[in-house]
Order: sequence, then structure tokens, then C-alpha cells
Amino acid sequence: MTEDIWGTKDVTSDKGKTDENFPVGSLLISRHLRPYVHTYYNFARVADDMVDTSELTPQQKIARLRGMAAVIRGELQAPQRADAQTAVKLRDVLIKTGVPLETATDLLEAFCMDAEKTRYESWQELLHYCRYSANPVGRFLLLLHAEGHETLAPSDALCSALQVINHLQDAAKDLQVLDRCYIPLPWLEEEDVTIDDLRLVRSKPGLRRVFDRMLDGVDALNREARGLPMLIRDRRMRLEAAVIVELSHILAKRLRRQDPVAERVALTKADGAKALLLAMRYWPTH
Repeated sequence: MTEDIWGTKDVTSDKGKTDENFPVGSLLISRHLRPYVHTYYNFARVADDMVDTSELTPQQKIARLRGMAAVIRGELQAPQRADAQTAVKLRDVLIKTGVPLETATDLLEAFCMDAEKTRYESWQELLHYCRYSANPVGRFLLLLHAEGHETLAPSDALCSALQVINHLQDAAKDLQVLDRCYIPLPWLEEEDVTIDDLRLVRSKPGLRRVFDRMLDGVDALNREARGLPMLIRDRRMRLEAAVIVELSHILAKRLRRQDPVAERVALTKADGAKALLLAMRYWPTH
């Protein structure tokens, strides 16, 4: 039965924290909470690898992901294998800290979607995906710091913005490697372009307009997220959130100027320094 769920192959990749748009368990996080953040990240990375691998069928991927969720809920015992044990370790963290189990199981729902769903029909459908794929991450961090529920809505907006930004950054790669496209198909049709235009060396004008339309949605989310730092009581978490808010704005602006089909639009070390400098206005002086 265990083998039916987990299989025998560990498909964990060597992708790391540098692949993210935001600092993972950075030095801004309190030292005593940092290991919990790393545990959450390791769990998410393993689940991401499960769904992105070409070595498992969609049904096998979903079986493993459902197994991970069952371990988180305490319904199933995980085998003594590194990938499955990430769920055991995260369950222990969630129980110890009182952070809701849904911050992990909701994430797995998004990965289950990815196992079967490769196309999106609307912006609302994409945001529904973000509600599971990205928003739980922000909620985990805030609730780990015992922040109030008033922080959750702007956090959701920020996380959704970052997720859509990531979809834009990786639009060509996701199609080529995973046959996955998060761009709303009707928007492409309205501009007389197709997802196959993502395979070209640069964006057609119509595709560029679709990107900008998605960035309009990102800008609206970023505006909603702007007030998040002032709602956070823990000053280190407030600074962390402020940095991420600034990075989200920087990336959105850069994606307006650069072509994600022609090149990988990414953050630089200078962007990190700029974001930290801008975020310092949220750091109390007394």
C-alpha cells in the first residue's frame, strides 16, 4: 500500500533557494524561527519536484502529493525516505507552532492542479491557482510570527503578484519543458496570438500586450500589498515583508521594459540592496 502511494523513486532535484524571487529564511527572520521556515521551504521544494518531474505519471504525482497531505494531517505514516520525511518534519513544526495545517495542505492542492492542468481560461482561474500555490506561503510566515488576521489579505495579494510575475518570467520555459501555460488563453486569442508564439526568439506585439495586461493585474495586487508592512507587529518580519513588497514592484516594472521571451528577467544583487534601502523606512528608530 505504501509503495502504491510513494513509489520507489526519489525525484528530488538540486533546485535551491536562489531560484526564488524572494529571500527564503533570510537573516531578517528571527534566528529561532529560521529553521521552521527552512523546513517549510524544503517541504515545498520536494513537492514541487514531484509535480515537475517527467519520471512520474500525473496519477503517480497526485498519489504522492495526496500522501504528503495525509502525513501532514496525521492520517498516514510516511516511509523512512528523505522526500516523504519532509512532510513529517513540517507536521511537527505546524503542531509545535500552532500554524494551521492548511498552510501546507493548500500548497499541495496547487501541485495536484499542476499535475493535470496545463492551460488557463481566465484571470480569475489563474488567481484561484495562486490562492493555493502562493498565498499559503505568506500565511505560514505571518502566522508563524503570530501576526493578526488583518495581515492576511494584503499578504495574499503580494503572494499572488509574485506568483504571476514568476509565471511571466518562466512563460517560455514552462511551455517548453513542462507544456504548461498560465497565460489566459482568451487574452491571447483577443490579440491574435497563440501559446506557440512563446517559442519564438522574442515577443510579438500582441503577446507583449497580453504580458502588459497581466502586469496591470499584478500592479493592482501590488497596490493592495503596499500596506502590508505597517500591519505587521514583529519588526524583523515587517522589514522582511517590506523588502519583498519592494522586490515585487521592481520585478513588475522590469517586466514592462524587458522581454521575458527573449531573456530571463530576474532580480540582481543591486535590486536586493535597493529593496532593503527602501524598506528601511519601516524600521523603527526607537
